[in-house]
Amino acid sequence: MNQKIYDYQTNNDWYVGKWDKNTQLTSFESPDKLNEISLMVSQLFRLEETKGIQLHVVKFSSAISLLTFVADMVNDRYGKTLSVVNHKGAILLIEEEKVLSVYLPKEGMSFTDLFGQGELTSETIGDSILIATRNNGKTKEFKKFFAKLGIKVENLNDHPELPEVEETGTTFEENARLKAETISQLTGKMVLADDSGLKVDALGGLPGVWSARFSGADATDSRNNAKLLHELAMVLELKDRKAQFHTTLAVAAPDKETFIVEADWDGYIAHIPKGENGFGYDPLFLVGETGKTAAELSAEEKNAMSHRGQAVKKLMEVFSKWQNSR
Repeated sequence: MNQKIYDYQTNNDWYVGKWDKNTQLTSFESPDKLNEISLMVSQLFRLEETKGIQLHVVKFSSAISLLTFVADMVNDRYGKTLSVVNHKGAILLIEEEKVLSVYLPKEGMSFTDLFGQGELTSETIGDSILIATRNNGKTKEFKKFFAKLGIKVENLNDHPELPEVEETGTTFEENARLKAETISQLTGKMVLADDSGLKVDALGGLPGVWSARFSGADATDSRNNAKLLHELAMVLELKDRKAQFHTTLAVAAPDKETFIVEADWDGYIAHIPKGENGFGYDPLFLVGETGKTAAELSAEEKNAMSHRGQAVKKLMEVFSKWQNSR
């Protein structure tokens, strides 16, 4: 019977695991890193949970992603619901409403940093990131990504008191940075803002930064799609209807330098809308040579290849290092 192989890989982290009779931890990293990894796993997990785990660490930079990887293996094998949460620099192992164990950085933490001034509850514990949008579809996509880092996600619908930040920039980066930094200053929270849009070659890159309001001040998704089809009415050949979804992500937090990543997703503009999933221009955006629009893809398929998915993957590769920087 074939053994199940678990694999997690980014540019900076690569783990491979399986279950067998004997417990074994190996690594291509230095002996010091191997000792650090062994200590983290043994402190956060009970011996019986990891008995028989065989874990090989090819590359290591993120404690939270490694420990989440181990938790996912334990969940898969024993049917548990363990989750790993990053809380102010400490890492917590949680099952439902119970904190099972805590891993602290080598230098330790102050009581105030770990516990704060108020009473801890399941609602207040753990780090969170505020997504600077009221779009629940977009927020849902980000939740899937940040869940892997043990970070909770909220959006502007959770903060109705916050003002709308006017997008006065002429580039995607200017708008994303403006939203993230303004809301972070107002709330004191870690904030992620994105400015995304559709660039159509035949229209000289339009609608671009004006994608959300392409059809005017009262723009809706359906009106924007109708205007786009109207603008391309005389462009008949699909090869001449090339387009790219672009996204720029900006992450801001008090006393930190704002972090920026960008990504593009190549495709074409269809002649008629298709699909019920997604939002915005998804029903018109033909993905590469697949023949499917973005609105015909499942959430998992879209996250694996979309502009936002690509940008978040870039972000995840260095996010933990940025979050813990001073």
